[in-house]
Amino acid sequence: MSAVEVYSIDEAFADMTGIDGRDAFGRQIRSHVLRCTGIPVGVGAAHTKNLANHTAKRLQVQTGGVVDICDPFKRDWVLRNTDVSEVWGVGRKMKLHLDAMGIKTAMDLAKADPWTLRNKFSVVIDKTSRELAGTSCLELDEPDTTKQEICCSRMFGKRLTEPAPIKEAVATYMMRASEKLRAQKSLCKKIRVSIRTGMFNPKEAKYANGVLIDLPYPTDDVRLLTKAAMDALERVFREYSKAEVLLMNFCKIGEYTDDLFATTQPADITNLMEVLDKVNGRWGRGTLRPASVPIDPAWQMRRMMISRSFTTKLDQLWIVECK
Repeated sequence: MSAVEVYSIDEAFADMTGIDGRDAFGRQIRSHVLRCTGIPVGVGAAHTKNLANHTAKRLQVQTGGVVDICDPFKRDWVLRNTDVSEVWGVGRKMKLHLDAMGIKTAMDLAKADPWTLRNKFSVVIDKTSRELAGTSCLELDEPDTTKQEICCSRMFGKRLTEPAPIKEAVATYMMRASEKLRAQKSLCKKIRVSIRTGMFNPKEAKYANGVLIDLPYPTDDVRLLTKAAMDALERVFREYSKAEVLLMNFCKIGEYTDDLFATTQPADITNLMEVLDKVNGRWGRGTLRPASVPIDPAWQMRRMMISRSFTTKLDQLWIVECK
């Protein structure tokens, strides 16, 4: 597939141009998701996003979870047997307006004059009508995964009054932020370290501060980033409830031009960071880490109400006892 758009937490669109056997391919996708997550999903194939969305959601039971309505005869049957209220993007209020115009089914909406719909309602319902008729108006959105800033911020589990645990927290956040930086193959030129007290106690004095640090050269070296963060923290130290590190001013490796005499990150540092990420990728995050990052800190955020990870951790599955 040449393009995939993750539309929401449980929905995605894919361009299947050039793929033969759409039904078989759809069943392969559905089987893979079911096997890996235990979640049954619907797969719909159509010429437009609106049609694909409808078939995937509405016709799972009748088709075993996979339906292909690229054929005009199948598409028309679906549209004739679909109430207009079930069309993606048509709400209850819009249904009332469409009913008044004699538009009862998805087929009626597909055959309606798009310009009349645009003038009477909006460009959204105009595009919906065109999509149902088979004209693609909603292109796949391919998000740019390259971030321009990376932030790592957490509330502490308790008020910290000594600099040592706060430095541990900032070092931990910087380790995570630098991992994300290297994952997108970027270098960082500037960081910001921020702290603040609690904001919800009316009897308590409020304090928030931050420091911007220009780095000596664009880098993804967690050691240099952590040292710069520690130096910044010394300048704003106070009793904290929260700390934050923000990486800024990115450039791509090998895609920036500096002056002839500027210092650059040594090649052996780049190789070292690659080894660090490979080891942690294979054996788990934190297997290799800076010495300033603790294993099980007492200051970490309280998570008594965190949702359990039933789909990713076997030890958190419910146990059902039959009596």
